[in-house]
Amino acid sequence: MKPKKTILVTGGAGFIGSNFVRYILEKYTDYHVMVLDNLTYAGNPENFDNGIINSPCFSFWYGNVRNPEIVNELVAKADVVVHMAAETHVARSIYDNAIFFETDVLGTQVIANAVAKHPNVERFIHISTSEVYGTALTEPMTEEHPLNPTTPYASAKAGADRLVYSYYVTYGIPAIIVRPFNNYGPYQHLEKVIPRFITSALLDEPLTIHGDGKSSRDWLYVEDHCEALDKLIHVDLDKVKGQVINIGTGRDVNIETIAYMVLEMLGKSKALITYVGERPGQVRRHIASTEKAKKLLGWEAKTSFEEGLEKTIKWYQNHRNWWQKLLWMRTVPIKKPDGTIEWH
Repeated sequence: MKPKKTILVTGGAGFIGSNFVRYILEKYTDYHVMVLDNLTYAGNPENFDNGIINSPCFSFWYGNVRNPEIVNELVAKADVVVHMAAETHVARSIYDNAIFFETDVLGTQVIANAVAKHPNVERFIHISTSEVYGTALTEPMTEEHPLNPTTPYASAKAGADRLVYSYYVTYGIPAIIVRPFNNYGPYQHLEKVIPRFITSALLDEPLTIHGDGKSSRDWLYVEDHCEALDKLIHVDLDKVKGQVINIGTGRDVNIETIAYMVLEMLGKSKALITYVGERPGQVRRHIASTEKAKKLLGWEAKTSFEEGLEKTIKWYQNHRNWWQKLLWMRTVPIKKPDGTIEWH
């Protein structure tokens, strides 16, 4: 039988992508999901269990989003394109910045060109990031907040964000730009702060905090993000086409507080906390305005940070085989202005 809807997810083997694929396949048994992923260090085929891999509703394509041939072939089959493929780690972008522009900007151009050529695509959902805003100038941060990216990662995503908008204006593609705030949850790579804290605590190793630890973020549990994208796929297109929509909770929590929460939930000593130098380009505060998502999608996050953190800790406790092989990738080297190397 022909599937009711076919969704192409670029970068679908990554953290958010694999959670989204799982969410859609569990909820819509008559949909087909195609994943395009280059399986870089953050794209992990082990994010899919055998139930997904063997499902007739799922197909995996190994390839790079900068390859127009495979992108055009897959976009031609899709009703909806959800573009998540990107290099995403802020610290990694500081020492290896070229790949961020190649994937995040040029890859997005290839996808957008394919969407422009194929009228079968009902909607194109581009996953941007709250990092494009830089530090909050107003609180909460609305979609009209200026774009002030402060790292190579953030600037690459800002370029892709505006490129998609330009294609909406110039070519009329059915684009929606999503700016999610900081995601966390199962299957997140250990380079990110919450799984890094959790796994360090489980191993009784130091929890390293950048600077004074007072930088704060709006933390979005990944399942809530998946639900927002589900709403976006099914809402009346005329309500959202050409729009930028924040996906966040409207609450921020600082890094130091999270470290103490992880240790308390696991019954570990606070003496495990240690401090390193501030990360270059650090954003001091992010907090989302949630009004537009409520108005256009009828969506708001359901999971409190305390509940989401407990769920995430339990997942890492129960999936050591998944994350132990990634331990060596928890930190990356950053060269400081004085020439010394510090691991972040």
